[in-house]
Amino acid sequence: MGNKMTFTVAGDMLIQRRIPEGYEGFEQVRDHICKGDARFFNLETTLHNGEFAGNQFNGGSYLRATPKVLDDAKMFGFNMTSFANNHSLDYGQDGLLATKKALDEAGLPNTGAGTNLDEAAAPTFLDTVNGRVALISTVSTLNNEAAMAGQQSRRIIGRPGVNGLRISEHLQVTKEQLAVIKEISDLSKINAQTEIERAEGYHPALPDGVAVLKDLKFFEGPETRYVTHPNAEDMERIEKEIYEAQMMADYIMVSIHSHELSGSKKETPADFLVEFAHRCIDAGAHMVIGHGPHLLRPMEIYKGKPIFYSLGDFIIHNECIPYAPEEMFHKQGLTSDATMHELFQNRSANYTRGLMRDRRMLEAMIPYFEMEDGELTYLELMPIELNFDKTPWQKGNPRFSADHGIMERFADMCKTWGVDIEIDERGYGIVKL
Repeated sequence: MGNKMTFTVAGDMLIQRRIPEGYEGFEQVRDHICKGDARFFNLETTLHNGEFAGNQFNGGSYLRATPKVLDDAKMFGFNMTSFANNHSLDYGQDGLLATKKALDEAGLPNTGAGTNLDEAAAPTFLDTVNGRVALISTVSTLNNEAAMAGQQSRRIIGRPGVNGLRISEHLQVTKEQLAVIKEISDLSKINAQTEIERAEGYHPALPDGVAVLKDLKFFEGPETRYVTHPNAEDMERIEKEIYEAQMMADYIMVSIHSHELSGSKKETPADFLVEFAHRCIDAGAHMVIGHGPHLLRPMEIYKGKPIFYSLGDFIIHNECIPYAPEEMFHKQGLTSDATMHELFQNRSANYTRGLMRDRRMLEAMIPYFEMEDGELTYLELMPIELNFDKTPWQKGNPRFSADHGIMERFADMCKTWGVDIEIDERGYGIVKL
């Protein structure tokens, strides 16, 4: 390979309003981002002017912003993006396609969602003076499997959607627990229809040591635990795209949007996510950029390559949505005769709970790193804070912060992943390689 490239990466840009150039702290953030040849963020909104119906399924809020916010993304210096996340279809397939059109017209290389599965899964490329970068993007947090893009057939066009990474999951239980589950199934008849169809040959026979309750599978094992793996078909598709990108680019970046956790803490990435990231590096990727849960998760260095399990939010305007479909009001026991102010006030229990009340959700990292001959040679981390102490409409824009213990907390959570971070005189984190 023999070439050196630099990268700056950020997490989710959940943007709902315009960003004023020159706000306090803007220049320092922009200058840090612009140090990279490739400068990535994940776009977590749809882009249109409200002309589409809200989808039956949404990512928790119905997100949309004017396509002009892409000018703000470029103002920060970003030059490539993904838009595969749990909000990609908040306004259905029309909203997704409008977002894709806006990104293409803005000249931002993008991937992760598209008119069909082949388009959504394919790498996009960024050409720089120092080399070429491929970006492959996926999302594991699917509100409904219908969010998956569909593959084209010989006769039928594909279905717009995202390049999804489904999760293969089951509960491992002891022999005694499995017997109780089988008893519950027999007594409740919850699986009666499925068992009739199984006898008719429509479902394969269950192997020994396996039970089901509707869609939940139980496997006999030595201890009780929740087991997750990447879906084999989806993983194979992503590995194939990594292989394809090796012929076309100097460096390969993989982006994944994942809310799922392991254990009982949001900071701990799910087991399948760790397996996914390692397999991407094994397949030839040079970095994995995670985002989704709205807070920081650890990073690790795997085979000389960086994996960020979640960088947090670069921007979050979660309570700046001007309008919403009726379903969002119904979920709060309201109708659209109510105002958005009333909706958010009700959802947050008078602004005492929710993402915007948790300081962790407004703290993030912007890594800058250098790679040469495919290996990581330098990595520094800028901690940012998103104006937690401001009023709701003022929250969400990034500024450097060395005063909130962000870097110290991140460094501490990375220790168990074998990453040693020193904090320099600026308040930045320097990863010891």
